[in-house]
Amino acid sequence: MNLPLLALAAAAFGIGTTEFVIMGLLPDVGHDFGVSAPVAGMLVSGYAFGVTIGAPILAILTASWHRKRALVALMGLFIVGNALCAVSPNYEFLMVARVVTAFCHAAFFGIGAVVAAGLVPHEKRAQAVSLVFTGLTVANILGVPLGTALGHAAGWRSTFWAVTGIGLVAITALWRWLPSALPAQQGSILREFRAIARFQVQCALLISTLASVSMFSVLTYIAYLLRDVTGFSPDQISWALMLFGGGITVGGLLGGRLADWRLMPAMAGLFACIALVQLTFSWTAQFALPAMVTLFVWGIVSFAIGPAAQVRVLDTATGAPNLASTLNQGAFNLGNAGGAWLGGLLIAADRPLTDLCWLGAGVAVLALGVVLVSAQVDKKKAPQLARA
Repeated sequence: MNLPLLALAAAAFGIGTTEFVIMGLLPDVGHDFGVSAPVAGMLVSGYAFGVTIGAPILAILTASWHRKRALVALMGLFIVGNALCAVSPNYEFLMVARVVTAFCHAAFFGIGAVVAAGLVPHEKRAQAVSLVFTGLTVANILGVPLGTALGHAAGWRSTFWAVTGIGLVAITALWRWLPSALPAQQGSILREFRAIARFQVQCALLISTLASVSMFSVLTYIAYLLRDVTGFSPDQISWALMLFGGGITVGGLLGGRLADWRLMPAMAGLFACIALVQLTFSWTAQFALPAMVTLFVWGIVSFAIGPAAQVRVLDTATGAPNLASTLNQGAFNLGNAGGAWLGGLLIAADRPLTDLCWLGAGVAVLALGVVLVSAQVDKKKAPQLARA
């Protein structure tokens, strides 16, 4: 067992739980603070914007740090942020606490992905990254449904106290198991920012953003959709989220293998599948068993994109791996915020909740177009590189 990868996955489990569990608790938080569904949904957007804003800031602040020190410090910030969430006296305080928690997200996954890729042979990079991101998938199959159930039983604040405890376990594992010899980032941070400006890097970041917009335009309001359209009780919603998490677990591992096999064709095929599954969900959401099956399949295809998109960014951003990997997490979360915002606009316009699925499918098709354009640019550049 690779203990450093396990430590990174444990931290990813905590971060993934605090990021996603809020969606199962939104009705409870909204009721507690007396805010509407779109306003409660902004807690998802606020976290995502915190990740997006924090990505370049933390990339600069931690640029000269040894990677172990940086990862431990970021997990410490995560612990403080979740404790603040647990004691929030009002909606505004909770929003600020979510943003504080989010600041560690992009930098941790950015640095962690580079560390994971460096711990294994080159041909196993995507699988190593996917193993770290398995922490996110396990968060969805265990952390989110159990956290949601705990929140329903003992109040939503208890969930954030539990996540704080997970953070303490993760920071201990990082301190004990990460190699001390992990070097600091080499080179100029300004040179890395220039490398990020290349067209193919920007395409890769856009692909990550659109993948998250597609997913979170629906997932942010999944508790409302399952309650009001499917007719699920709070306990049934927890089981449905656990099934979705099971799909995510399969998808995260499958995505790593597909990315190591044929990266761009795999991403194109996955986005096509995402669009089809979300269109299907607009109909199956009205029936309990078909809705559960669709949720499982949606979890597979939506999270299989993650490792592929991460490796695509690393491949295109030669010379800027740490910054590119960190900014890619910001791109994912910019998509989270955008998806939550667009979904909120649909709800505020009194559109049926099933229209969220059409929105997500449309964004997936747009992402497929960006993948095809980027792949075409690769083909045009290949003969030039061969001649050089």
